[in-house]
Amino acid sequence: MIKVPLKYFLVSPYHSVLRYQESLFEKAIADKEAGRAVQPTLIICQHHPVYTLGKSGKRQNLLLNPETVGADYAEINRGGDITFHGPGQMVVYPIWDIDILKIGVAQYVFNFEEAVIKTLAHFNIEAARSEGAPGVWVGNGKIAAVGIKVSRHITMHGMALNVNTDLSYFSHIVPCGLSDKGVTSMAQILGGNLNMIDVVNVFKKEFENIFNVVVV
Repeated sequence: MIKVPLKYFLVSPYHSVLRYQESLFEKAIADKEAGRAVQPTLIICQHHPVYTLGKSGKRQNLLLNPETVGADYAEINRGGDITFHGPGQMVVYPIWDIDILKIGVAQYVFNFEEAVIKTLAHFNIEAARSEGAPGVWVGNGKIAAVGIKVSRHITMHGMALNVNTDLSYFSHIVPCGLSDKGVTSMAQILGGNLNMIDVVNVFKKEFENIFNVVVV
């Protein structure tokens, strides 16, 4: 069974984790091109407040200067439009070669979403996918955003699950470019904050089961 080392960061600046991701991603591509085994890594973290805009996003979906609300800003090479990352949000970045999983990109995203859906079910939250709108939803509210980059079947970027996230930050953007939909969190649905480590541990187990790997 594939062993996937876990790198866990507490609340960290977005750009520092991005640089770490990029270094792993570039090494993985170089190793694959050289015929060497690719070492997978799973990063789980929280970020200081930041708005990130994907490569297909529209700058006008950011409705103010991020500095006015104490947030950073980054234009990055993942798919999708604009979203927010901040404390109380579980952000997950797998860097690995999905060829070794014998799945394609669509199945990879499906599995990623499924791990989130099953995690939420553990906390008695019924979540689902929404046709034409990537991510995980509870009713009309997005609870987890998914945005990835894939090159030579090596992945980076990933998923952000709103656990105890301050949702007011989302009022300053058009989240994911979808003006007719809202955003929610586990805390909002359950009426109180959760222990982040409890959520991380449940997610790790569901991630392991769905991808048939061991997170170490």
